[in-house]
Amino acid sequence: MKDKNTVNWGIIGLGNIAHQFAKELQMVDGAKLVAVASRSKDNAIAFADIYQCPKAYGTYEDIMNDDIIDILYIATPHDSHAELSLKALENNKHVLCEKPIALRYQDAEKMIAASRKYNKFFMEAFWTRFNPSFKEAFIKIQQGEIGKIRYINADFAFPAEEKKGSRMFDLKQGGGALMDIGVYPLFLSYAILGVPDSIYAKSNFHSSGVDIQTAIILHYKEAQAVLYSGISHTSNMEATISGTEGRINLNPTWHMAESYTLIKENNETNYALPTKGMGYTYEIEECHQCIQNNAIESKLWSHKNSLELIKIVDEVKNQIGLDFPI
Repeated sequence: MKDKNTVNWGIIGLGNIAHQFAKELQMVDGAKLVAVASRSKDNAIAFADIYQCPKAYGTYEDIMNDDIIDILYIATPHDSHAELSLKALENNKHVLCEKPIALRYQDAEKMIAASRKYNKFFMEAFWTRFNPSFKEAFIKIQQGEIGKIRYINADFAFPAEEKKGSRMFDLKQGGGALMDIGVYPLFLSYAILGVPDSIYAKSNFHSSGVDIQTAIILHYKEAQAVLYSGISHTSNMEATISGTEGRINLNPTWHMAESYTLIKENNETNYALPTKGMGYTYEIEECHQCIQNNAIESKLWSHKNSLELIKIVDEVKNQIGLDFPI
């Protein structure tokens, strides 16, 4: 019998990000990991043992049919997000789906439509939106603390390991810089400035067909965003939001910030907001609140937000000539 004060979680796809997520589920009051699933039964058992999870499934179908689960966290490679989210919603499960929501806008539309059809909560896991530093800085920006925003600059890069079977270099699985990490800088600009008037993008490609470097300019009527992602090297991993009356830096690694700096008239003020864990706890808490309030979407990262962002991503893909196999 389910405890009405407990949200029962299942996890599909048991890679690195799922491990971090499972750790942070343990930090959230009312969250309980009750089942995990992998295509390998042995992997599922090993994962379940680490986190004292009672059920380990060797197929995704089995976890979909487990009625004790309230919400499924989908942490599989990008190419299966749409298919698994749709199956989960059809099986009466709420869904938190890793970013990017899907590989193409049309699939994202179907996922949102299914959430509405089955009246189940669905959210793309843009955890940065719920980060305390980002939330507080975002409110200051919205309130005009640094004037009108004119410029955003953000980069995200790291050297991905080229090993056999790596999803990062697999076109079929939606690999490459844009879909894995380029969505973060795009998210930042979109969250603050909205949908751009025009987009300019260029990439360098790996022999496998995935992009390894992508540079993007988003052009707005009164602002520009210069964004970058790469998987062949490191970068500063910095983000600055510049307005007519000051600027804000998200620190130290911007997408998982634990502070932000407000710079006005040559005065710097640092606001420290250390995260609980790595920061997944806040999106988990948002899921709980929405489910308990019978909401099928978050007000902070809504269905509309996900659809508008993936449409921007689609235009970048078109410009750089990135095409994923269907």
